[in-house]
Amino acid sequence: MSRYRHIIWDWNGTLLDDVDLSLDVVNGMLARRQLPTMSREHYHAVFDFPVRNYYAQIGFDITDASFRELSHEFIAEYDRRRFETQLHDSAGRVLDAVVARGLSQSILSAYKHDTLCEIVDHFGLTAKFARLSGLDDIYAHSKAELGRRCIESLHVAPAEVVMIGDTLHDFDVAAAIGVDCILVAHGHHPLDRLAAKSPNVVNNLEEVATKLGL
Repeated sequence: MSRYRHIIWDWNGTLLDDVDLSLDVVNGMLARRQLPTMSREHYHAVFDFPVRNYYAQIGFDITDASFRELSHEFIAEYDRRRFETQLHDSAGRVLDAVVARGLSQSILSAYKHDTLCEIVDHFGLTAKFARLSGLDDIYAHSKAELGRRCIESLHVAPAEVVMIGDTLHDFDVAAAIGVDCILVAHGHHPLDRLAAKSPNVVNNLEEVATKLGL
């Protein structure tokens, strides 16, 4: 792992433990529409990107107007409660270890950019990152273009970058921008879904640190 100079972290589900909040918010949306709510296991089985497809799978109407309404409803409630979340165990220690090794790191997130910056600062982490990159809207499409811009701005070769995420979308984004990927099975996708697509899956951030030699 000594070839890496830069680490790109996903935020939601990877560093931030927000699965329970995300599930609770979407279950509230389902209940208000008299649709079946989800268990954590069902959520793990169906959650995906783009979010529009996931919403269709769990029963929401995703015509353009309805999808916009759903997106605003989810984000409004999630943001209202976002400080109920905590970082995953060892997140602070692992981020500090990256800094101590002289590596740079950034966050690449489907979260809206300004709210991403706000919550990273809330946890006192902003100074640990060279760049924070969030989407410019709330519809959670793809992070690939943001990732390309991140690498270009840092002047780091893709071969010297590893991305760490918790979903198959993170794996796809890493492939699209030409960087290695480690997937952590403590977030929005479970171990079996991740391992079916990638050989490089770990259970928690301590195992990430071990893989990176921190």
